[in-house]
Amino acid sequence: MSYIAKRTTGTARAPLFLTFHGTGGTEDQFHGFAEQLLPGAHIVSPRGDVSENGAARFFKRAAEGVYDMDDLNERTHAMADFIADEIARTGATNTIGLGYSNGANILASVAINQGDLVDDLILMHPLIPFAPTPQRCLEGRRVLITAGENDPICPPKLTHQLANYLTRQGAKVTMHWHNGDHGIAQSEVAAVEKFLAA
Repeated sequence: MSYIAKRTTGTARAPLFLTFHGTGGTEDQFHGFAEQLLPGAHIVSPRGDVSENGAARFFKRAAEGVYDMDDLNERTHAMADFIADEIARTGATNTIGLGYSNGANILASVAINQGDLVDDLILMHPLIPFAPTPQRCLEGRRVLITAGENDPICPPKLTHQLANYLTRQGAKVTMHWHNGDHGIAQSEVAAVEKFLAA
């Protein structure tokens, strides 16, 4: 499966930085942000190939927080193949993924299924409403989760469940909370900058 994607070619031996938009976003949503965060990196931003009433997504759902699990499984494997191809194409030895909302969910699903594919994960307002199976390849992976304490779309309880799962797999999880809702707060941007600078 191929994706429409925006690409910025980085320098030799630069990391690969993948960005994944939220529902209704496009490949442009975080591409420029990634360029600012890591100048010189290979930046790749795919567009979700599922349309929900005209809004681009990375997998189907029956309702808010209710996933089409068969479709999620199929598209998770397709995205993993896409990421592997981009790693091979760029020759990058370090891969970073940043996703927001639906984009965070497809990124988390890829990590849950193939934990050694992305080295550092930035999950902004993620929601995984199912119990993932153990994934020991996540051991040692760096993960930043950012979320809003009053987010009606990604309830804090489910965000904590994902963080706890990742921690149990040996991932190095950092969490950043703000008192807002599903919108991205400026403090999240600062948390991402700090995470990447570490």
